[in-house]
Amino acid sequence: MDKEFDMNSLFTEIDQLKNSLDKCRPLTEGEVVRLRDEFLTEYTYNSNAIEGNTLSLRETALVLQGMTIDKKPLKDHLEAVGHRDAYNYIEMVAMQKNPLDKRVIKEIHSLVLMDRPMDRGVFRKIPVQIMGAYVTPAEPWNIEPRLDDLLKKYTNEYALLHIVERIARFHLEFEEIHPFIDGNGRTGRLLMNLDLIQHGYPPIDVKYTDRVRYYDAFDNYYRDAQINGMIDLIGEYLRDRLKMYVEILEE
Repeated sequence: MDKEFDMNSLFTEIDQLKNSLDKCRPLTEGEVVRLRDEFLTEYTYNSNAIEGNTLSLRETALVLQGMTIDKKPLKDHLEAVGHRDAYNYIEMVAMQKNPLDKRVIKEIHSLVLMDRPMDRGVFRKIPVQIMGAYVTPAEPWNIEPRLDDLLKKYTNEYALLHIVERIARFHLEFEEIHPFIDGNGRTGRLLMNLDLIQHGYPPIDVKYTDRVRYYDAFDNYYRDAQINGMIDLIGEYLRDRLKMYVEILEE
C-alpha cells in the first residue's frame, strides 16, 4: 500500500511539473541547442556504456565532434555516432507525430547498430539466452507476432496509463521479446524517449552508474512480476529532468 501511494505521489508530482513547464516561457533557439547537445552527449555515453562501450564521457563528446580516439576500437566510435543518429531520428519521428510501428523500430535499430551492417534492422533468426536473466527471449518465429501484440497494447490499453507506467511496461516487454541479435537495450531506451518527446516531455538518461538498479528492475519484473522498480526508476529520472527545466525557465 505504501508503495502504491508513493507511485501515485510520483505521478502527481510529474504532472504538476509538466503543467509548470507548459506555462513557462519558451527557451531561445540557442538555449535549446545547448541543452540538447549536453543531454545527447551524456545520453549517448550512458546508454552505450551500459552495453559495454569503453569510451569515457569526454571521449564520447570528442567522437561526436568528429574526432578519433587513439587505442579505442572502431566499434566504440561507430556506436557513439550511430546512437546520436538514432536520437536525431526519434526526434524527427516525434515531430512528425508518426505512430510507433515495426518499421520505426527497425529504423532506430539500423542506426544504433551501425557497426554491424548485416544485422541492422533485422529481426534475429536464432534463439538467444540473456546470461543471468530470469527470462527467455522470444523464439525467432514468435518475435513478430509478439511485437504486433505489444504494439497493439501500446496503442490501445497502454495509452490509458500514465506515461511513466506506459513506457515502463513497454520497455520491459520489448526487452523480454529481445527482437534483435544485439542493440536491444539501446533501441529500447530510445523508444522510451520517443514516447516522452512525442508527448511534450523531456527525454531521460538512464545513467551507467545506475545500471545495477536498472538490471534489478528487470529481474523484479521477470522473476516476481513486480513493475514498481522500473516505474520508480523512470519516474524519478523524468521528475528530476522536469525539475531542471522548470528551474532554468523560472530563473
